[in-house]
Amino acid sequence: QVQLVESGGGSVQAGGSLRLSCAVSGNTDSSNFMVWFRQAPGKEREGVAGIYRGGSRKYYSVSVKGRFTISRDTAKNTVYLQMNSLKPEDTAMYYCAARPFYGLIWNNPADFGDWGQGTQVTVSS
Repeated sequence: QVQLVESGGGSVQAGGSLRLSCAVSGNTDSSNFMVWFRQAPGKEREGVAGIYRGGSRKYYSVSVKGRFTISRDTAKNTVYLQMNSLKPEDTAMYYCAARPFYGLIWNNPADFGDWGQGTQVTVSS
């Protein structure tokens, strides 16, 4: 099991930027693959970006590709999500999640057993 703690959320105006952090502790072998998800009220949880342990492969949802960047500092056991050109539709609770395997489908929430508590991102127009 691994413990995940998100930080960095807040309120910004459209066009602004935020950087989210996810600190990983515990059995880090369970965090070979990590994903940032988000969930807005009344909507399903959506995977926005995923990254392999060494950062060799990254995945992005269509809705954030070109605006968000996921990265990973293995020395600090931290995963980041740099969010630029934020839009009101990016408003959501953002969660990081971890799993030990890579797999073919990167963004199915049911495949992740370890989750952080979430950090709120609010983008105003």
